[in-house]
Amino acid sequence: MASVLLSCAFINLKPGVGKTTSAVWLAHALYELGRPPLLVDGDPAGSALRWSELAGGFPFPVIALPVGDVHRRIDDFLGLRKAVVHDAPQLEDHARIARSIMRHADEWIVPVTPAPIELDRMAPIGAEMGDVQSLRARPARTAVLLNRTNRPDATRTGPDADAREVLAERGFDVLDTQIARLDLYSQSFGGPVRAQDTAYMDLAEELIKRQENA
Repeated sequence: MASVLLSCAFINLKPGVGKTTSAVWLAHALYELGRPPLLVDGDPAGSALRWSELAGGFPFPVIALPVGDVHRRIDDFLGLRKAVVHDAPQLEDHARIARSIMRHADEWIVPVTPAPIELDRMAPIGAEMGDVQSLRARPARTAVLLNRTNRPDATRTGPDADAREVLAERGFDVLDTQIARLDLYSQSFGGPVRAQDTAYMDLAEELIKRQENA
């Protein structure tokens, strides 16, 4: 297990972009890689915690912490764990909570569907990230996760390649891993999760490498 904490947060301005799904699947992937995480449900809606309850419990702890001082309180729950995954609420409705989560997490992941309306929202998200960076002792790593793509493999020549190019031109770091539009993910709420041989295992491995190279 790595000696440095891997702390990730899924953030966006709006709900319905796949933050909870991605947080839960990434947490399972980290568990399967031998890095049992703490999954922090920072959304007042409590979707990640409810998912765990419906599934009969996850093999790692899930806590609800929808408060505006997460960055001060989270260490009380970590213990010796070396990974934490934050499911942040939407910035437009719960800015105080989301910003506090961003002050703790060293990796900010923005799930984005490769559609024009979603790409247009990236400018205000970038502004929010810039504001929170100024509150941190060390800058967070930031990355876009292309989600609900039309092609399962992470190529730069498929139908979503233009979205990747647009984001890169606007200065965003786009993860190599992308998540295909599959029922496996979209219909998984409330059920057990097995991340082996899925894109979320690739995502976990990519994030670990990003941490090691930081």
